Amino acid sequence: MSTTAERRLNLVGGEWRDAPGSIDVLDPADERQVVATVPAMGAAEVDAVYAAATAGAATWRATSTVDRGRVLLRTAGLLRERAPEIARTLTREMGKTLAEASGEVGKAADFFEYYGGLGRAARGELIAHERADVNAYTVHEPLGVVLAITPWNDPLLTPARKLAPALIAGNAVVLKPASYTPLVALELARALDDAGLPAGVVNTVTGSGAAIGDALIEGAPAAVSFTGSNDVGADLRLALAERDVPLLAELGGKNAAVVLGGGSIEQAASSIAAAAWAQAGQRCTATSRVIVERSRLEPLVEALRREAERLVVGPGLDSATTVGPLVSGAQRDSVIGFVERAVAAGATIAAGGGAPEGKAYAHGCYVAPTLLVDVDTEAEIWTEEVFGPVVAVVAADDEAHALDLLNGSRFGLAAALYARDVGVIQRFVAGAEVGQVAVNLPTSGWDVHMPFGGAKVSGSGHKEQGIEGLHFYSRTKTVAIAP
Repeated sequence: MSTTAERRLNLVGGEWRDAPGSIDVLDPADERQVVATVPAMGAAEVDAVYAAATAGAATWRATSTVDRGRVLLRTAGLLRERAPEIARTLTREMGKTLAEASGEVGKAADFFEYYGGLGRAARGELIAHERADVNAYTVHEPLGVVLAITPWNDPLLTPARKLAPALIAGNAVVLKPASYTPLVALELARALDDAGLPAGVVNTVTGSGAAIGDALIEGAPAAVSFTGSNDVGADLRLALAERDVPLLAELGGKNAAVVLGGGSIEQAASSIAAAAWAQAGQRCTATSRVIVERSRLEPLVEALRREAERLVVGPGLDSATTVGPLVSGAQRDSVIGFVERAVAAGATIAAGGGAPEGKAYAHGCYVAPTLLVDVDTEAEIWTEEVFGPVVAVVAADDEAHALDLLNGSRFGLAAALYARDVGVIQRFVAGAEVGQVAVNLPTSGWDVHMPFGGAKVSGSGHKEQGIEGLHFYSRTKTVAIAP
C-alpha cells in the first residue's frame, strides 16, 4: 500500500534526508488510503539531528533579533501563500474539516507574524543601582537546542506555538511531530527553510516515540516543550528531572461550561456545541462537561440535542461536513468505549452515542456528536479526558454547588461561564481553579498574544503565547558595569 504513496523527507541540517524505515500516514476518513509515507528514524538519525541542531544553535544565537524576526515574518507569508495546499494536507492526515484546517493554517501564520514582530521589541531592562556610576541591566539569552514534541490534534498550530517563540529567542529546535500527523509539520519546516532560516536551526524527526524517545532525551536538549497526554508528560517529567532539563508541559483537560441564570439558553447551547463538538472534540480546550442550574437543565439539554442533530458528520474535504472523523481507528474505539462504560454506569444517551451507520462511514474513524445525561459525577465519563465529541451534563443546586463541581476535577485547563449577573461572574472568575476563564464565550479559542496554559495536572505552570510565551525559551542574565 505504501509503495505508491508520496515520500516526505525530514529537514536535517538544511538538507532533506530519508531513513531506512517507513511510516504510513493514513486518511482517517478512509483508512484504506495512504496520504504519504515518512521516514521512521532510528537512534543514529536522531544523533545526527542533534549534531546539526547544535551547529545551527551557534549560528542562530549570533543572528540579530531583527534578522530572526525577518525570517519569521517571511515564514508567515509563505504559510498564507500556501494555505490551500497545506490545509488540504492537514485535513487528509488528521480528519478535521477543511474550514477548520484553513483556520489552523491562518493561526499558525499569526504566531510567526506576532513573534516575528517582536524581533524589534525591547528585550531586557535597565535596573537602578545604588552607585550612580554603575550601569545595571538585564539581557535575555537563548537556551540552546530545544526539543519540541507536538500532538496530532493541532499538528500545525502547536508546532507554530512552540517554534515561533523559541526561534525569536535565538534557539535551535528539534521538532518531533506525532506519527499520525507529521506531514504539515514537515510543510512548516519547508516554509521556514524557504524563508531563509539557516541550516540546522530547525530539524524534524519522524518515527515511533517508543523507538526513539530515549534517544531524543539522551540527545541532551537544553529544554523540552511538550503538548500531549498526562501519562507521557509524567514520564518526561521524571526522565528530565534526572538531567535537570526544564519542561514546558501542556497536558489534558476536562473543561466545563457552567450555565447560571439569565441569558439565552439557545445562545449558550450554540456556544457550548461549538466548543464540545467542533474538531470532533479533539482539543485539549474542548468542553466535555456542562454544569447547569437545575431549573434550566431540561431546556438546555433539549437545546444541545437540537445542536447535535444539526451537525453533519463526514469526510473533512466534503464542504457539507461540520464534524470530521477522529484521527484514527484506535481513537474512535477509545471514545466509543468511554460512552459504553458511561451507559453501563447509569448515564443516558440524549444524542449520538456511537459510530454513525452507513456505507459512507464504513472505512472511516467516525463518532457521532454525543450528549450524555443522568451522569454520576464520580463516574469515569465525568472525571477522565475522553478527547472526542462527547459532552456530559449535570445539574447544580446553586452557584456554590456549580463551582464545587467545576473545581472537583484534577484537571484545570479552561472553564466557561454563561451568566449575566456581574456578581456571579466576578465570583466565578475568582473561584475557578483553571488557567483560563471565558464568560459568555466557548472554552476554546485564544488569540496568539494571550497567555495560554493550565493549572493542576493540566500543565507545568509555564505559559505559552504572548510575551509570557518567551520566558520558557530564554534565560535572564543580570549585568552590572562599573567604570
